[in-house]
Amino acid sequence: MGIDVSQFLATFYEESFEGLEIMESELLNLDVGAADSETINTIFRAAHSIKGGSGTFGLNAVSDFTHVMETLLDEMRDGRRQVTQEAVAILLSSADVLNEMLTALRDGADLDTARVAEMKAQLDALLGAEAVAVSVEEEQGSEELVESSFKVWSIDFRPHLDMLRTGNDPVRMFRELDSLGELSAEVELSELPAWEDLDPEESHLSWKLTLNSDKDESAINEVFEWVDDECDLKISQAAGLFIEPQVSEVANKPVTENKPAFTPGASTPEASMPAAPAEQTKQQARKPATGGDTSIRVSIDKVDELINMVGELVITQSMLSQYGEAEEINATDIEKLRDGLAQLERNTREMQESVMRIRMLPISFAFQRFPRLVHDLSRKLEKNIELKMSGEQTELDKTVMEKIGDPLVHLVRNSLDHGIEIPEVRKAKGKPEQGTVHLNAFHQGGNIIIEIIDDGAGLNTEKIVSKAVERGLLAEGESLTDEQVHDLIFHPGFSTADVVSDVSGRGVGMDVVRKNIRSLGGTVEVSSKTDVGSTFTIRLPLTLAILDGQLVKVGEETYIVPLISIIESIQVKMDKINTVSGKGEVFRLRDEYIPIVRLYHVFGIEPDDADLSTGLLVVVEAEGEKVALFVDDLFGQQQVVIKSLETNFKKVDGVSGATILGDGTVALILDVKGMVGLYQTQPPVPDLYLVKEDGHEAA
Repeated sequence: MGIDVSQFLATFYEESFEGLEIMESELLNLDVGAADSETINTIFRAAHSIKGGSGTFGLNAVSDFTHVMETLLDEMRDGRRQVTQEAVAILLSSADVLNEMLTALRDGADLDTARVAEMKAQLDALLGAEAVAVSVEEEQGSEELVESSFKVWSIDFRPHLDMLRTGNDPVRMFRELDSLGELSAEVELSELPAWEDLDPEESHLSWKLTLNSDKDESAINEVFEWVDDECDLKISQAAGLFIEPQVSEVANKPVTENKPAFTPGASTPEASMPAAPAEQTKQQARKPATGGDTSIRVSIDKVDELINMVGELVITQSMLSQYGEAEEINATDIEKLRDGLAQLERNTREMQESVMRIRMLPISFAFQRFPRLVHDLSRKLEKNIELKMSGEQTELDKTVMEKIGDPLVHLVRNSLDHGIEIPEVRKAKGKPEQGTVHLNAFHQGGNIIIEIIDDGAGLNTEKIVSKAVERGLLAEGESLTDEQVHDLIFHPGFSTADVVSDVSGRGVGMDVVRKNIRSLGGTVEVSSKTDVGSTFTIRLPLTLAILDGQLVKVGEETYIVPLISIIESIQVKMDKINTVSGKGEVFRLRDEYIPIVRLYHVFGIEPDDADLSTGLLVVVEAEGEKVALFVDDLFGQQQVVIKSLETNFKKVDGVSGATILGDGTVALILDVKGMVGLYQTQPPVPDLYLVKEDGHEAA
């Protein structure tokens, strides 16, 4: 009975993608010329781990491709090859191809063999172009030259009894050794038990290996680094000249061949752990992709905290259960019951917070793509740009993190293309030739704030206004504040770019950025100053699952208004209200007039009283636009669990979701931005409800 190692594939892919992130990050840190050896070693180890893992799972295309990358990196770390800008660029592109290969295999898609072959050809060309030329005379050299080039290594390899259970394959290690030189192997069978005592998942074989190679001992050690603590290994250099070994069947097997599963007791040196054949691995990979990551890493502290809270809940439940079994309850018991319920409420809230923290990840997971993006676009745009990042450990819900990635990419690309000037222009303005883009994240209340700050040219308000007039968005001579002008860039199809490029300029994106951020319950704002720079500020809820809300009463219904949107709640003074013909009513709050939205009219329900003087106005704001919601009364504030209406029913304008209240009734959660839209598109309130000239409502 063999082990199905395909069960470990998900872990392999997760670790491989982490390795690729490390590889890309360190490649961007490489100094051309005299690069730091530790940096190259880190990149090499990441590539080596991916190669070893992919070989174990029969992903030979990945293993072969990574081997060429590893060869190039090996020459760099040994000092045989200088680190050049060309080499770094090719390795970065190779990491991209490797990422695409692993993604395709994980999702069961077909590999882009043409792209893989093209990238591999570039790697081979780079290796061949800088290889040390060897003359025919040197190649045919003397015995002394052969003797000095090769060493004879004696390797005593004794796996521990449980090594096969961890998914390690001795045969693949032997093939890796064979790639270092000429290998011969002798299998030791003396430890094999009798057939009836044989456990097919235990390793009873050992090997004596002889390797003729020009590699040093560290290269051999790397082959066995995956099983360092799962075997007894002894490597020594044998005396003597290079000899033509009698290579065993194992050594002569090509690395790309798929090996059958191991059956202990076989007397051939092909004995190995049960490896998943390539066809089996392919079938496993062809399972439908679930879309996005299906797992997250959680610190042990968070798990311990959750376990402790479960323990507290068990204690509270045990305490309360005794009252449920009692035949009679006296006044003292009632007081204890109240205390127990209060404790249950505390425990439930703390457990809720603990569970939510499990889904929280540092925003560095979203930021990590930008060093590469800035590196590539800087070269393409011929600009000198430094990326600064701060607040990377600020935590955000995993679901929000996955959806904010694309809007962030677009905003950063805009800063690189439209914001930062070319070095000559910056120098002429008295600025440093190197521009700066700063990504910053921090918590503020129950939200996370993400800022994209650049020290570029800033938004050209005159050009924006001119384009807006040209497109009919503004009337000629219409006066706008700077904030209103800046807001025009989020209009669909709006662009001030003179030349359309593959970076930006088609006017597709900024409106999508705002739409995507709105779908997360967030907002995006921009502030800018000419020749100083621009700041895009994204405000997001920490999680999409729970909302802090204000309960409001309208007729017999209860609605929830997100606390983040509420500015203030006020008692109406009739002298502050005016009627706008064809539009409805407005309320003067200090120095601005705010439209009034009667919720009972929007949702078509009967109010307790239509008289504004007896109700309340809840002033809310969304993306700089304010409205006053007319409600009958305010209830308490509480956290609510959001249930999607669109998923369970259908999309409803002005409503972002629903929740179940403590008494079992369903309350709708208002979408403040949608409320503004409904006010602008719905017919005005009937005249019988409007305030008349004398300040009183119609009968």
